[in-house]
Amino acid sequence: MLKKRFLLMIQTVMLSVLLTGLLIFPPHAMAADPTVKIGFLLKTMQEERYQTDKARFIERAESLGAKIIFYSSGNNELVQLQQFERMLEEGCNVIVLQPVNTDTAGALVRLANQKGVKVVGYDALLMNGPLDIMVMQDSWQVGKLQGDAMVRWFQEKRGKVEGNVALIMGQPNDSNAKAMSQGVLEAIQANPGLKLIAQLSHVDWSPDLARETAANLLLKHKNQVDAFVCNNSGLASGVIAALDAEGLADAAKVFVAGSDADLKNIQYVAQGKQTVEIWKKIDPLAFTAADIAVQIAKNPDRPLVDIAKGVSETDTRFAMINNGFMDVPTVITPVVLITRDNIDNTLIAEKIFTREQVYGQVNQ
Repeated sequence: MLKKRFLLMIQTVMLSVLLTGLLIFPPHAMAADPTVKIGFLLKTMQEERYQTDKARFIERAESLGAKIIFYSSGNNELVQLQQFERMLEEGCNVIVLQPVNTDTAGALVRLANQKGVKVVGYDALLMNGPLDIMVMQDSWQVGKLQGDAMVRWFQEKRGKVEGNVALIMGQPNDSNAKAMSQGVLEAIQANPGLKLIAQLSHVDWSPDLARETAANLLLKHKNQVDAFVCNNSGLASGVIAALDAEGLADAAKVFVAGSDADLKNIQYVAQGKQTVEIWKKIDPLAFTAADIAVQIAKNPDRPLVDIAKGVSETDTRFAMINNGFMDVPTVITPVVLITRDNIDNTLIAEKIFTREQVYGQVNQ
């Protein structure tokens, strides 16, 4: 009996010591660091490129020890608001946001900042509102490359820079669409022989709407549209479909430029249906955004300008960009003009696509 009482007393003492230890050293405190939780919110997965954005961002952030909560909004502003609020409720330390509506997304940033959460803009610059830091591709350069390529095409194919040009833009009032269009408009303004016959936006960056626009323009101008410059690959695909129906999907007959380097469009370039594409390198964009988000989460008191400058890679550049409300610390990543002549030593050489994907079995 005494032995049993002694054993019971020992067990009670041990249990008391264990409970005391748990109070002093709770289980989560024994881990090296609590998990960094990052929200990654894209406006859509409609375009092929966003599969790559998602995969590269998550891969990089997880390699740095972060847990990722990912949503895409289907180009729906209300859905994005709900997803953003859910990320805050789920305890995200930082949210990386590609806004559906670049003119109103400042309200999301204010909401996050009130809860002590920083917001990293991704790809599309939020306008006329607060933003902690921005990572974007060089949207201004996209338009410049497209515009310069268009002028060269007119010189080479027509012998003079004269003709009808249609500017096929993305979502109405989208900051990226505006920035990409700027370089094209400058090229048109610098060449009086070029006539801008249309400058039209397309809700949800819809390829179907772009096809309809191109078909209507071809009908109105009796197929005398010399150039279509498109803000992204999907819009360019819609234009190619309309040109195909008229037997005009030929880079020697009509200049077509897109941007994003979706595989379908690179195939069009290789086939001679589309003239140029712009390759927006995804890895520098996604990796830089992930690095910045994790750095902010781990060093919340470090100046954001220092973080932006600290993660900039050799092929990126830092700038303070005014968004109409404030100067935003911004990391800008590179873009590359893709033509039929350089597909092999750019996209294929860097293993973005294989030769088989671009050219099919025939040229293997």
